[in-house]
Amino acid sequence: MAGRGSRLRPHTITVPKPLIPVAGKPMVQRLVEGLMDMCTEKVENIGFVIGDFGKAVETQLKAIATELGATGHIFYQDKPLGTAHAILCAEPLITGKTLVAFADTLFDADYKIDDEQDGVIVVQKVEDPSAFGVVQLDEQGFINNFVEKPETFISDLAIIGIYYFKDGDFLKSEMQYLLDNDIKDKGEYQLTNALENMKQKGTKFSTGQVNEWLDCGNKNATVYTNQRVLELLHNQTSTQNPENQQKAVASLQNENSVIIQPCFIANNVQLVNAVVGPHVSIGESCLIENTVIKNTIIQANSTIKNKVIENSMIGNNVIVDGKPTQFSIGDYTILES
Repeated sequence: MAGRGSRLRPHTITVPKPLIPVAGKPMVQRLVEGLMDMCTEKVENIGFVIGDFGKAVETQLKAIATELGATGHIFYQDKPLGTAHAILCAEPLITGKTLVAFADTLFDADYKIDDEQDGVIVVQKVEDPSAFGVVQLDEQGFINNFVEKPETFISDLAIIGIYYFKDGDFLKSEMQYLLDNDIKDKGEYQLTNALENMKQKGTKFSTGQVNEWLDCGNKNATVYTNQRVLELLHNQTSTQNPENQQKAVASLQNENSVIIQPCFIANNVQLVNAVVGPHVSIGESCLIENTVIKNTIIQANSTIKNKVIENSMIGNNVIVDGKPTQFSIGDYTILES
């Protein structure tokens, strides 16, 4: 998660992309929670490979690991030298059973990783595989080919960026081989090259498939992901676990306002003559007044007045007052009309 997420600017100018909230939690926290649910054994260590995000971010990431019963570790990737280089930055943790994930995607899954397999690469069927790395399978269902962004159709099984390795040390040695011998693809050290070398030496990779793969690459994709996560959480609450009900409702100040579920509303939010939802996430200490809002993410300490808002992202400490519109505005912005 070392990149700053330029496609999600201006929100990532002040906050690293994996800490942008989705349905009330940083996206990286939702990712880690999903990964831990897929594991059959207790996760002991979580390594976060980051850029220079500052001590406050590092403290927040370690706290996420602690909350989930693991020890958090911070590693740094100073230059964008590719996926293999990024993973190898966490070299001390790459031993034994190892799970690797890229922090710009969320997913919904209801299966456990078979950790007795040599390796598992999580995939999802896509309509247009030309934009993704894909895998081909042999007759036994094992992966026999990795292809990055195929120009002609060979498979619709896209790699979503989640990998399990039974032997992390073997993975580490193959990635180190790429760096030691300066073996690059498109100018970077690629994980898929290490996977190919492992396959050639006898590692059998199987696939795991998620129910839904959600992207957080840009504003529209992130707003849609927020919508889907809210829907999934709402369905879980309705059918499985009442404790998933939003716990912040007691602190909500609601004056002549309507909430259309599913929504997430954090602590100390004030609604005045507002219609909120569906698919709205509101951060702490926000004021929403004389406003109709749906399918939108609003971060903390923001004030929205006299607006009709849809399909938008609004940062922290923002003031918006004026005509109906849709937008994507970052932290500490004032917009009046």
